[in-house]
Amino acid sequence: MSKWLLRTLTELGSRKWISRLAGRFAHSPASRLLIPRFARVYGIAVEEAEKAIGDYATLNEFFTRRLKPGARPVDDAPGVLVSPVDARITGMGPIRQGTIFNVKGQDYTIDELLGGNPRAESYRNGYGIVLYLSPSDYHRIHSPVDGVVVERHHLPGRVYPVNDFGLTHMPRVLSRNERLVTYIRHETGETAVVKVGALNVSGIRYADPKADRLSRGGELAWFEFGSTVVLLTENGTFEPRSDLAPGAKVRMGEALGRLLKTRS
Repeated sequence: MSKWLLRTLTELGSRKWISRLAGRFAHSPASRLLIPRFARVYGIAVEEAEKAIGDYATLNEFFTRRLKPGARPVDDAPGVLVSPVDARITGMGPIRQGTIFNVKGQDYTIDELLGGNPRAESYRNGYGIVLYLSPSDYHRIHSPVDGVVVERHHLPGRVYPVNDFGLTHMPRVLSRNERLVTYIRHETGETAVVKVGALNVSGIRYADPKADRLSRGGELAWFEFGSTVVLLTENGTFEPRSDLAPGAKVRMGEALGRLLKTRS
């Protein structure tokens, strides 16, 4: 099948109603029958789940499962930024003059990613990490820092796939899909957690929509099926680990680098 045809089919399939239909089925009691096969096909570590596989009432309940206490230790070293999710890094690097370069061959501006929010100015020369969650990953999203929620922003959009094909062959997926952005003020600056919807993601849900204070590793939100988180840090406030690069797998709670004091 040609890339043109795949792109055309993907465009046609990017309507929200299709994802809503998939979501309705995943929430239905009938979907429970698919859980064991789903777990086998995607190699999910069911022993990490909070409950036994037979105790989940729907596929969505299993997909958005919590893990057993201690399954994801959170790095407690002072001044670190931790991964908010289990994911593969599909892009990372400095933001230069408001642009994140070479995310699967495409560049993104902070203005478009954040929907023109005035806060974008503080990230124009910051740092960005793109984290892709596959269907096999744990899909709860946690806070990367101790901090205070200063703004939440919903950006409506499409639901293109955010896998390798979507990011490589569909134009500007991360800034065209639906997004839910949380801005968190911490002791050395601010970070933005951009939760990007995707094909068959029937919802992005906040664990507590009214929470104004978050702890590092504390539950923030979850995806109902796979997607991507873009983690942004303010200008001059972050230094990544030297051994991280696109393609690396990270786990929730793992240190991504250290936070720096805001440069004056």
